[in-house]
This record gives sequence, C-alpha cells and structure tokens, in this order.
Amino acid sequence: MDDYPLLNLFWTMLWFFLWIMWLFLLFRVIMDIFRSHDLGGWAKAGWLVLTLVLPYLGVLIYVIARGRSMGARDAKEAKERDAAFKAYVRDAAGADAGGGATKSNHVEDLAKLAGLKDKGAITDEEYRQAKTKLLV
Repeated sequence: MDDYPLLNLFWTMLWFFLWIMWLFLLFRVIMDIFRSHDLGGWAKAGWLVLTLVLPYLGVLIYVIARGRSMGARDAKEAKERDAAFKAYVRDAAGADAGGGATKSNHVEDLAKLAGLKDKGAITDEEYRQAKTKLLV
C-alpha cells in the first residue's frame, strides 16, 4: 500500500466512474438509434457505424445533433408505458369478479328487474329469485 498513495486511488476511482458513465451513454445512444422511428435504415446504419468506429466522436456528434429529440422520445415512451399500464389495470379490475364493470352490470340488471316488478311483468317471488341469482 505504500507505493499507491490515496490521491492515486481517488484518481483511479474517478476515471473508473467516468468510464462506466461513458459505457452507459454509449449504450443509451445505440438504443436510441434503434428506437428512433424518424430515421431510415441507412441513417441508422450510418449512426451505428459512426458510434462504433469512432465511439467518442460519434456519441458526441449524436448527442449534439439528436440530443433534444432523444429526450422527447423518452418522454413519449414513458407516457405510452404509463397509459398502457393504466389501461391494463382498468381491464384487470373490470375482469375481476368483484370489479367495477361487473358491479355496474349488476346494478343495471337489478334496475331492470325492479322495473319489470313495478310494471307487473314478474311477481315478487320471481323478483327475489332473480335478485338472489344476480347477487350470488
């Protein structure tokens, strides 16, 4: 430990951290290249070759040229994922036996039964039997 001072350890950790950040940025740019719908196949291939052959320069150019649209694509994708999740939760809650959609159907059916009973189309006994079937 005597031949490796604390300051050198600090600099090594700093460079390692920056290298990890660089890898995250590189993978993020590559993912964005493939995710981008406004780029054609040749443009995607060109950006990919640029970022792989000249990684530092290619990523820097990509972030300068398309960095703003990267953020917009992220925000749009997050909104789409949120909407899909909310739709899934609504569908799952509605498909449940005790879910809101089923309860509203029971309420409508009970209202129809009450209307039939009030009109005299069904007897009190038939109404009670049908109500018991609906609620069970």
